[in-house]
Parts: sequence; C-alpha cells; structure tokens
Amino acid sequence: MSLMELLGQGFVQHALTAAFLVSIAAGIVGALVVVNRLVFMTGGIAHTAYGGVGTAIFFGLPVLPVTGVFTAAAAVLLGALTRRRRERTDTLIGVIWAAGMALGLILVELTPGYQAGLMTYLFGSILTVATVDLWLMAGIDAVILGLALYYYRDLLSFSFDPVYARTRGIPVTGLYFMLLLLVAQTVVMMIQVVGLLLVIALLTLPPYLAQRYTRTLGGMMLLSGTFSLLFCLAGLYASYWFDIGSGPAIIATACAIYLVVVGFERLALASRR
Repeated sequence: MSLMELLGQGFVQHALTAAFLVSIAAGIVGALVVVNRLVFMTGGIAHTAYGGVGTAIFFGLPVLPVTGVFTAAAAVLLGALTRRRRERTDTLIGVIWAAGMALGLILVELTPGYQAGLMTYLFGSILTVATVDLWLMAGIDAVILGLALYYYRDLLSFSFDPVYARTRGIPVTGLYFMLLLLVAQTVVMMIQVVGLLLVIALLTLPPYLAQRYTRTLGGMMLLSGTFSLLFCLAGLYASYWFDIGSGPAIIATACAIYLVVVGFERLALASRR
C-alpha cells in the first residue's frame, strides 16, 4: 500500500487528527510543567491514572471519562498533600503514584475475562482512536486553550515569580490546582496516543527543546506544540515503516531528535572554543 493510499484510510486520518489535538495540549501544559518544575508531579499523576483505567474496566464503564474523573481527583489530592508537606513532596508523590498503579492492577486482575485492549492504555495506540475520543480531545483542548489565554498574565507571574504574584493579589494556590487539573486531563488525552507509561516524555521533551529557542512563555508553548506534532508525525511514520507500536515509536523518535539536537548544540559550542 502506497503512502497516499494509506493517508486515505479513515483510521490514519483519525490518528493524524489526534496527533494535532494532543500537540495543542502538550504544548501549553507541557511548557507550564517544565517552567514550574512539576515533571515528577506530572509523572505521579500520569501513573496514578492507571487506577482510573482499572476502575473503569472493573465496573464496565467508559475508560476515558472515568479515568479523567479519577485522575483529576488524584491531582487535587496530590496538590493538597504536597502544598501542606513540602518537605515530603517526593515521598508523597511516590506513595500515591504506586497506590494508583497497584489499585489499577488489582482491579484489572479481579475483572473476569481477558482484557485485550489493556496494553493500549499502557503503551498507546494512536491508530485505534475513535471519533468520540477525538471530540473529547477537542473539548479538553478548548478548555485548556481558553484558560491559558484568559489567565496568561497570571500564569506568567505565577510561573516565574510566585512570591511577587502573591503580593499582586494573583490567586497562586488556585492557579496551582488549576494547572494540576489541566495536567490530569492532558494525561487522559495522551493515553491512547503514547500510553500512561510514556506520557511524561511527550509532556517534557518538546518543552525542553522549545525552551532553548524562545524567550517568552507564549513562544515556548507554541514551539513546544510544534515539536510535539513533529514527534507524533515522525513517530507514526517510523511505526509504519518498521512495523512497530505507534506509542513507543513516537517517544523513541522524540528521544532521538532531542539527543541529536542537543548533540549538535554541544558540538557547535565546542567548535567555537
């Protein structure tokens, strides 16, 4: 089958649409995660989401909506605990991270029958995204984009100088919890694209690269989204070419591009000395 014939297939068009929608959320939320140094917190939220997947499977409910509610609750709990006990932040995140994964695994084990699509939630399969999932992604994107535009100046102050932001009357605590909720919903969006185990890479690698070439938060968000889309498209092509899973292919491509870019930068810097 030629590339043009492949692009005419409905499931491929769904995959390309999903890549575009996910890149919007990844660009905005990923930039805020990196700037606010919430990478480990994001990893905790992402892995805790498996508890939502297990809950949905055990009770026979729609996976993504149930996981969205579960992950949002976990994000709020993590935020509340870490705000009160900052000296124990890493430990608390690790405990809830492990508890969410354990709960999901136990509920899946207790569910009768073989769960054929379980690996999709762990490692992703962008080629299986359904139309209803695309509408869900679009709705989450609309919320994220709307909040980012409305609170942009507040998020800018909150991200770079929270003490100054608080003196200006900006609701720092509210923005913190809002950001965690946005992370939670972005994780849910990415489940079918790269899976729960790999979602942290797509939320951090694009902003890490974008941060090197931009001077503003808005520019970082835009470039991060562009990198995310590039990684998804290149990963999809690698998945087709090498006949491997789309989720791991996307992340492997992202890691390879990141290493190449950083390597060239260091070589260029060394050659100037």
